[in-house]
Amino acid sequence: MKPTLGLVLAALAAAPAVAQPPALTPAQQAAFQAVQQATQRDHQNMMDQLGIRTLRPGPSGNEQAPNHANYDETLANPYPKLPDVLTLKNGRKVTTPALWAKRRAEIVDDFEREVYGRIPKNVPKVTWTVAATDTGTVGGRRVVGKQLVGHVDNSAYPAITLDIPATLVVPADAKGPVPVLIMFRPGSLAQALGRPAPPNAPRPAFTPPPPAPGSDAPTPEQLVIDGWGFVFLNPTSVQADNGAGLTQGIIGLTNKGQRRKPDDWGALRAWGWGASRVLDYLATDHAVDATKVGVEGVSRYGKAALVATAFDPRFAAVLIGSSGEGGAKLHRRNWGEAVESLTGSGEYHWMAGNFLKYGASDATFGSKTPNDLPVDAHELLALCAPRLTFVSYGVPEKGDAKWLDHQGSFMAAIAAQPVFRLLGAKDLGRSDDYTTEKMPPVNVGLLDGQLAWRQHDGGHTDAPNVKYFLQWADRFYGRTYTPAPPVGPANAWSNAAVAQPWPADRPRARTDSNSMLAHQQLLAKKTQGKIDVYYEGDSITRRWGATDYPQFLENWKQNFFGWNAADFGWGADRIENMLWRLDNGELDGVNPKVIVLLAGTNNLPGPGTEDEKVADITRGLQALVDRFHQKAPNATVVLTGIFPRRGSPEMARTIVRVNENLSRMANGTTVRYVNVNDKLGDATGQPFDGLTMDGLHPTLKGYQIWADALTPILTDVLGPRKGTDEAPPPTGDPSARKR
Repeated sequence: MKPTLGLVLAALAAAPAVAQPPALTPAQQAAFQAVQQATQRDHQNMMDQLGIRTLRPGPSGNEQAPNHANYDETLANPYPKLPDVLTLKNGRKVTTPALWAKRRAEIVDDFEREVYGRIPKNVPKVTWTVAATDTGTVGGRRVVGKQLVGHVDNSAYPAITLDIPATLVVPADAKGPVPVLIMFRPGSLAQALGRPAPPNAPRPAFTPPPPAPGSDAPTPEQLVIDGWGFVFLNPTSVQADNGAGLTQGIIGLTNKGQRRKPDDWGALRAWGWGASRVLDYLATDHAVDATKVGVEGVSRYGKAALVATAFDPRFAAVLIGSSGEGGAKLHRRNWGEAVESLTGSGEYHWMAGNFLKYGASDATFGSKTPNDLPVDAHELLALCAPRLTFVSYGVPEKGDAKWLDHQGSFMAAIAAQPVFRLLGAKDLGRSDDYTTEKMPPVNVGLLDGQLAWRQHDGGHTDAPNVKYFLQWADRFYGRTYTPAPPVGPANAWSNAAVAQPWPADRPRARTDSNSMLAHQQLLAKKTQGKIDVYYEGDSITRRWGATDYPQFLENWKQNFFGWNAADFGWGADRIENMLWRLDNGELDGVNPKVIVLLAGTNNLPGPGTEDEKVADITRGLQALVDRFHQKAPNATVVLTGIFPRRGSPEMARTIVRVNENLSRMANGTTVRYVNVNDKLGDATGQPFDGLTMDGLHPTLKGYQIWADALTPILTDVLGPRKGTDEAPPPTGDPSARKR
């Protein structure tokens, strides 16, 4: 049967980052392209409704591009004057909570009309049922889990059926109703209860490595041990994360399958609406304290968590993770992601149609800029006052891209302070001068008030801030905080998702939307220039030649310009994922003279004995070598030994043994072997200080050590570097333009 657009949208919407469906068939891939085309048509329709002829392009994440994003603080504030959060439209100053209620209504109206869209009055009712109840153990504590299903009334338009799954888990031994955190993420009842997958269950295409021993416990464990409950809510079960889906999901159902009007709601508002409907159910569950329900999300779901809390005063707390433009970042800032990033066809569906006006360069109304917006992010944060509002970010060095504009979000929080104080809450404890206030140092939190800020030293996640969020929230809730113990060597929750490891020599797709976009990007890249040196690998390889790591890209050019080198690495790939990419066209027709491989480190964590891992990874690496010979029979393959990484002695021994097997695959001519581990790490297998950013990914010095080892081989095969280079333009992480 030919898959319909609706079926593919549903499949894509349901695809979580840690539990992927099988590889797409050719028919499904064609349908995926149909989704992209439908998105373009919907985007154009909204431009036509608004009379927009041309939109300004969003900034590029490639710092060598003519329209690259700005990262110069002297140019970051072209519109330094923000709308006054405490002045009514009639000019009257807001000095009392009663006047704030009027001002709040004005701000809500502006956000609904121009930014996030209005929820129609005829939005269907949701009826919740408990589909299943079970018990389990999370973090060593007994819990009760419920699989909830919210059926959305479709009697007015039966062509669309919408059932919203949500999973609720609470401590079984709680002596009364507990606080609950709604987390924007997918998850089944079995996963929520921390159970291993059954032997014959579909395995995920990609599972991130479990937390290292000694690190913070996973968020669900921290919540349960501290006496909280949690809810898993997959936002895309409410509304698809693409423009083609705007005629389906809750938005399409409400509009009876028709396209949006300019002030109709976008996906961010729909996701927030979904959280509000979960709260409706929680208010009826005697195990839950409905006055202490919060929302959490990261990246686009961090935006959604903030939007949900701003518009629904019933939410008591919000943890806003790395939300960027469209979230806590000021629209008026010129840094990284911009308003124009959200008015293009890739992300416009998050917003109201009217938001496109502020990216218009030519329209029947002329043109508009972010400075024409009647509101900005500081007012979105102010709508959360006086409730608990925690703004969380990581650091660019670990992957929380500078594209997100951490300082722009801090400025918004500063500018929101007066409203928190007016309503009797404590603020960040800083002055209200958002033009001069700077972020505190990394890992220094401003946590004394109901408005809180903390930038941790991790990546694009809020996980390192969860324990600080719980301590902070418990203090205001009048609760005693109970910390979770750090991850041990056999953490049940962490290992549950990887209890059935996928064989490394069996190709496996990663069908999360970002990896699919990256695959399409790499397929296009192979046609855009001459490639004599083809690099394959995971994030270690990818970062070296990526536009979103400009310091590494410059080192790449210094070492390889003139050899027509192209980087085809992709972050977090395991060996089986690389095999799938090779089997799906990324090397076809390239015919490089040299292929450089570094792979296997992402196959190291997880269950299995040392002997099993050595055998599995070796089989996978041999399968990669075989693919290279099949698809590029004249190429010299250069195998790089797996780099040292922070971990257990068993992991270090596994690396040594796998590298010994790699060396045996080399024949000195068509297959070469490079091992620089004596320069990267010590005798115990731990990396030297200053050579990794995080115990895994190399610093500039680490990359140069690798380059120095590769240069003699490349010179031997290719000759000296030429003065010109015909390689394809470098690429970057597609999500750098979606956060």
